[in-house]
Amino acid sequence: MTTPPPALSRSVEDYLKAIYGISEQEGSASTSAVAEILDVQPASVTGMVKRLAEANLLEHLPYRGVRLTESGTREALKVLRRHRIIETYLCEHLGYAWDDVHEEAERLEHAVSDQLIERMSATMEFPSHDPHGAPIPTESGDIEAIDFFTLAEATPGESLRIRAVQDDDPEHLRAMEAMGLLPGATLRVEARDESEIRVSCQADDGARESHSVALDIARHVFVLQDPA
Repeated sequence: MTTPPPALSRSVEDYLKAIYGISEQEGSASTSAVAEILDVQPASVTGMVKRLAEANLLEHLPYRGVRLTESGTREALKVLRRHRIIETYLCEHLGYAWDDVHEEAERLEHAVSDQLIERMSATMEFPSHDPHGAPIPTESGDIEAIDFFTLAEATPGESLRIRAVQDDDPEHLRAMEAMGLLPGATLRVEARDESEIRVSCQADDGARESHSVALDIARHVFVLQDPA
């Protein structure tokens, strides 16, 4: 019988998920970026990076930082799948609001078994996206390609559709919800300046409402061009 690989520690899983998330947007992850995401000292990141490299979970890129290996990516996607399935289950079956689930999922993602995650997924008929619009990796380790940009990068006159929102700031999520900045919503960019972007958003009744979105919130709203 083949012996299964040893379980990764919570700390290792957190690092892999953080490096995956940064690399997804930047192509690689610097020590300072990882330290900021995990709220640890750069020296701690340096030590962990050395351990992960020795375990063949990441590789160094000269002058650019680090990037996960195939093995590291596979492990990061397992953690990401657990996190997003838990968030979805908490919203759909336990009545959590979308701004309450991130911290709960952060704790539970390290404790639940893969078997429980698959049962939760089956109960929900295998969701493809979490409550914030982020794609859920499949059990086999595939994930939908991300080809969107942030609302903060949009220019006046553009018609957009919200694809996903970043889920780690409850205050931002509550502000987004109040303005109707939800996954699937359509927007038209009316104007922008150095501190905010003005958009019109289609409400549930079909009417369009204008909102001024601070750029620090707009940077956490991911959009696509809306051909309609």
